[in-house]
Amino acid sequence: MQGSAKCIVSLDNFNYFRAPITTGTSVLGITFDGGVAIAADILGSYGSLARFRDCPRVMKVNDNIILGAGGDYADFQYLKDVIEQKILEEECLDDGFSLKPRALHCWLTRVMYNRRSKLDPFWNNFIVGGMQDDEPFLGTVDKLGTAYLDRHIATGYGAYIALPLMREEAEKKPNMTEKDAHKLLVKCLQVLYYRDARSFPKFQLATLTRDGVRVEGPLNVEQNWEVAHLVRGYL
Repeated sequence: MQGSAKCIVSLDNFNYFRAPITTGTSVLGITFDGGVAIAADILGSYGSLARFRDCPRVMKVNDNIILGAGGDYADFQYLKDVIEQKILEEECLDDGFSLKPRALHCWLTRVMYNRRSKLDPFWNNFIVGGMQDDEPFLGTVDKLGTAYLDRHIATGYGAYIALPLMREEAEKKPNMTEKDAHKLLVKCLQVLYYRDARSFPKFQLATLTRDGVRVEGPLNVEQNWEVAHLVRGYL
């Protein structure tokens, strides 16, 4: 019995050191007529402490792909370096081919599932956006390797708070313009800032269309706390 107890303690320690430490919260992605957009704030939370306030989590991969990540920031930095090296090697080949969003999405599912199978997962949720065969592409992969495609995706707390807003708006405007998509993402980020304790009022917005990639930010979420006294359920 004594030996079993020691084994349990060491296993707990083993799992503790594989838990995420510095994390980012929700990532939002949406397709519109002629492109895709991904948004995420720039906060790195150390547990419940808003410790690092300049942690970009949205990146341009190449002229066809943009990527957003939530979860452990160190794991994202590692995979970001791996992806950038893949792009560099591809450019050195100079064979006229470039990585497509569906290929990166598939590769991420294999990487995440491989590490999950080793009981040492990358603690991330990724959103991959881009143009595939001249059509908008949007997909997500989580730390288990679970993946799917959709027209609008939200990870983390945003899956509960922002996704219903995105679905409702998408039903009203099935052929959403770029301006409409940006307005919706900013609205969702504003709601998340009011409701998600791990969110931050500064964010990045990446947009990919047939004309190219644009990453903007940090931008600011407009806030109005005068309505806070109307909120119930926080006591």
